[in-house]
Amino acid sequence: MSSITENGQLFNRTTQAIIYNFKIEPVQRMLDFDYLCKREIPSVAALVTPGSGNGNQKVFFGATEIFIPIFGSTEEAAAAFPNASVFISYASFRSAYISAFQALQIPSIKVLAIIAEGVPEADTRRLISESKKKNKVVIGPATVGGIQAGAFKIGDTAGTVDNIIACKLYRPGSVGFVSKSGGLSNESYNILAKATNGLFEGIAIGGDVFPGSNFLDHLLRFEKIPEIKMMVVLGEIGGTEEYGIVNALKEKLITKPIISWVSGTCAKLFPTEVQFGHAGAKSGKDTESAHAKNAALKEAGAIVPDSFEGYMKAISETYQKLVSEGIIVPNTEPETPQLPTNFSILHSQGGVRRPTGIVSTICDDRGEEPTYATVPISNLITDEDSCIGDTVSLLWFKRRLPKYAARFIEIVLMLTADHGPCVSGAHNTIVAARAGKDLVSCVASGLLTIGPRFGGAIDEAARNFRKAVISEQSADDFVEEKKRAGVLISGIGHRIKQHYDKRVELMKTYAEAHFPVTRHLKFALAVEAITLQKAANLVLNVDGCIASLFLDLMESCASFSKDEIDEIVEIGYLNGLFVLARTIGLIGHALDQKRLKQPLYRHPWDDVMYWS
Repeated sequence: MSSITENGQLFNRTTQAIIYNFKIEPVQRMLDFDYLCKREIPSVAALVTPGSGNGNQKVFFGATEIFIPIFGSTEEAAAAFPNASVFISYASFRSAYISAFQALQIPSIKVLAIIAEGVPEADTRRLISESKKKNKVVIGPATVGGIQAGAFKIGDTAGTVDNIIACKLYRPGSVGFVSKSGGLSNESYNILAKATNGLFEGIAIGGDVFPGSNFLDHLLRFEKIPEIKMMVVLGEIGGTEEYGIVNALKEKLITKPIISWVSGTCAKLFPTEVQFGHAGAKSGKDTESAHAKNAALKEAGAIVPDSFEGYMKAISETYQKLVSEGIIVPNTEPETPQLPTNFSILHSQGGVRRPTGIVSTICDDRGEEPTYATVPISNLITDEDSCIGDTVSLLWFKRRLPKYAARFIEIVLMLTADHGPCVSGAHNTIVAARAGKDLVSCVASGLLTIGPRFGGAIDEAARNFRKAVISEQSADDFVEEKKRAGVLISGIGHRIKQHYDKRVELMKTYAEAHFPVTRHLKFALAVEAITLQKAANLVLNVDGCIASLFLDLMESCASFSKDEIDEIVEIGYLNGLFVLARTIGLIGHALDQKRLKQPLYRHPWDDVMYWS
């Protein structure tokens, strides 16, 4: 393993991580640590849920809620956050290898922490080999992670907030620590806080037989870090990792004081080999015993106590010696930080944080004037070229569209605002108005009729046309496919129009004059040419025209990505155009009936076919 920086540090106060297959508790603990350390930016840059669509996760950064973006792959997350240098994997032991191997191929990822236990040894060895080729650091598998005090921590390292405060990990000390065990690391951080000025960096390399990085890798880094004045190692029975330290001490590669203890000395009391928890914690040979390794370390120059009971004393004596020599100068202890308490835990006291009930990204009414997608409404009013299409584009799509696109939205609203009193929506509104219902109820009764058979076919038409155009399907094949499936073609056909619909012609004329490309419209017209041969009323209707032209609008204005276009079509934005427009007409019909004081409507019996 090679160090990440010239001075050996893996982390600093600006280090950020991408967390794979994330769990919310470790994410929140990392952010709570950030707050205690008074970091300016969160240490979690992005989250990855494999195979999912993109989204956001609400979390706390102190008392403030923030969004952490979620991506479907590590590659997407790394592309969006190229400064994120740490990859933390909560993948299961089954998928840990492939996710870590993929992360190793990303240049911006420098450190990988693999939390899972039970990763196959062959997989781990392949990861170790690949990490050396890429000059990257792997911590784990079977690890809790690592921490640089006052700067950055991985996941659940160091445990609860109370433990972090008790161990004074919110500010840096002078000790570099490395162990296999996460639990014993936490205990050692507490010992260091009592016996010294605290931890600078601590790493739990993991308890598997083949850790991604070993004791010596990190101790050699600590040797280069000027803030680290002394080192502490907590080894364990089994394996030969500690002998690498012995050789380094003999070769003077490690010159800073190092206190070491290898646990498992009680193994000699058992008549047979004993497994001590970790996969690597068993001694198959005498040289792998705790006694042999402690003796070798002591002989090489490490400070080794006679028993674990003397561990804290040895650390304290070494620290005091360095202080007396002026090598360590204790700093004034800063004020102990406080973390706001969760609302559910402490409801009635100050410093409470409460999750928001609603998320809004399209408008903000907290200032002197409302903003639509960050644009003050005064900008829309003072801009003489602004139209209702600009307002729709800001509130629906969160961006300003080109003038021709905003104008097209306005044209759609004007052309589809009403189509007479006989259509189902207007009819329902009229009946409700004549029944004495209020305006909102009248309009709602009309809006509820919008669906696949009345005004609600825009989205479906858009999906069909887009799929066909992208796949380069011919109009003939498209029509034949729908025929074989026994389904009507959304966007084609009208109950009363034959050969021609003036509203469609107006939209076509505008698009041909202003749209850079109209490939979806051309496809829709090619479909119409075929269907008109079958029946005179199988025309491209308003729904189909809006669908095809809005697809062309989104492609031609360069304001939307492919994924955004797909999302807009899928969510139901385009049907929203008809809903918005027709609301204008339905309000008109309701007010018209009330103004005319029309009586309760009763359908004439001679217009009903009675059958028994």
